[in-house]
Amino acid sequence: MQPAASLPQRVWANAYVLLTLTTLMWAGNAVASRLAVGEIAPMTLTALRWVFVCAVMPYLFRQGLREHWPALKANWLKVTLLGAFGFTAFNTLMYIAAYSTTAINIGILQGSIPVFVLLGAFLALRTPIGGLQALGVAVTIIGVLVTASRGDWHILSQLSFVPGDLWMIIACVFYAGYTVGIRTRPPMPGLIFFTAMAIVACAVSLPLLGVEIATGKAFWPTLKGWLILIYVVIGPSILSQLFFMRAIELIGPGRAGVFVNLVPVFAPVLAVLILGEQLALYHGLALALVLGGIWIAERKLR
Repeated sequence: MQPAASLPQRVWANAYVLLTLTTLMWAGNAVASRLAVGEIAPMTLTALRWVFVCAVMPYLFRQGLREHWPALKANWLKVTLLGAFGFTAFNTLMYIAAYSTTAINIGILQGSIPVFVLLGAFLALRTPIGGLQALGVAVTIIGVLVTASRGDWHILSQLSFVPGDLWMIIACVFYAGYTVGIRTRPPMPGLIFFTAMAIVACAVSLPLLGVEIATGKAFWPTLKGWLILIYVVIGPSILSQLFFMRAIELIGPGRAGVFVNLVPVFAPVLAVLILGEQLALYHGLALALVLGGIWIAERKLR
């Protein structure tokens, strides 16, 4: 029998393991987006991802969906917007971005999301931004610009960025808006609300898949494409959500949220190990600026 004093330590350890696995899977989504190029079309990957998620999650949480249906119906517009922009738009733009930028850049640029959240909360909710937070925002934005310009200020002065980096920045803005919006979600278990948004994401992605097919840009996934889809469904879409929600139950949303900052750290490492991408000096500088800006911005919160 374990001593009583060791039980809290075991709880914290479990939460840390769950959060580490969660951020690894989210970082792996950036690598998957690059692996998917030429193997499965972007909207095909997005649509089938949510189709398979909706084949599992609504069944698992059918009782909760029925119980909280009145609240979901009353907040149908919020559920629709969050599912469309946070899930469908974000993932679609990430998969499109992978056609013209690296997984390293995709991962580092995701580090800008917490700062965009600060800006979004200020614009939408009038949440004040202190001096340190403003400095953190500025530092992180410089890191994003370093990434997008490949460390070449001549490119920055001419605003001739790689399309993939621009698509990824827009995707991060969408996800930041989703993060701000989800703060005011109706009171219900997080996984129930996630499942409702997944249903919306599936419904929104199907017409976009139709456009991809109609324009001749869709193609039947290769075997590798199907394997990528399986990973995206099981890892970033289902397991990571279950792990993240469980970790929040164990240690609270504030401490759990800090672990999201590991995504721009893990993504470049996975990109080097799996894809063989090369780290450049500007990557290190950009990562230091992005993470440093987040650290500065979070000083007041802590």
